[in-house]
Amino acid sequence: MMIIPAVDIRLGRCVRLIQGRVQDETVYADDPAAVAQRWVREGARRLHVVNLDGAFSPAGEGEAAVANRRAIADLVASIDVPVQLGGGLRSLADIESALSAGVDRVILGTVAVESPEVVAEAVRRWGADHVVVGIDGRSGVAVTHGWVHDSSVPVLDLALRMKSLGIMHIVYTDVRRDGMLEGLNVDAVSLLARRSGLRVIASGGVKSLGDIEALLPLEESGVEGVIVGKALYAGSLDLREALDMCERAERPSAGQGEA
Repeated sequence: MMIIPAVDIRLGRCVRLIQGRVQDETVYADDPAAVAQRWVREGARRLHVVNLDGAFSPAGEGEAAVANRRAIADLVASIDVPVQLGGGLRSLADIESALSAGVDRVILGTVAVESPEVVAEAVRRWGADHVVVGIDGRSGVAVTHGWVHDSSVPVLDLALRMKSLGIMHIVYTDVRRDGMLEGLNVDAVSLLARRSGLRVIASGGVKSLGDIEALLPLEESGVEGVIVGKALYAGSLDLREALDMCERAERPSAGQGEA
């Protein structure tokens, strides 16, 4: 089970939002690269980075766009673990730019709903290991544009459509739980993994070690990881402790395989 710390960037700073609302923002650091380095020192083997300004308004060359590009480039260059990047990637040019800058995986959200042909072409060009779809759900329906717009597309329908285009991995976020520290929607994650047949990374609501533990039995169903944000920043979850628990779960029990 991968545990993937989140680094959300807005106006060049590391922040956390509650349910994606900019009015409910907490700034944790002015230097996102330093935050990323901390999680890597504590054992993270992959980071989840989100350009929040891009998610809300991808176009333009304003102050926020420039600050975020610089922050993301500095972050990627400062660590030696893979980075998956989401937020405002709406075209093949955006995707190419991110991958050329050293990002390992791009996460496509709004474009998956509005322009699925872009997803199909991205998979063709760069492969399904480097193109992930982010499905953000509210009451079972996918939402877009930084969680502002209701797409009217059921989450499972979108997942199956993406699978038909060659997608193998998705990030599923329960928007109502994101930033709330109320616990993961484990049932929804499990159902989506089983019915879609995709590899699912869960997100939204992680509070404590118990949330991670609840996901471990779901690995066989296709749940391959979990993104952790506010719980790390608020201190309700210790990254090293969570990683140790997952490593112990992966080790064969004493005597296993013996005659």
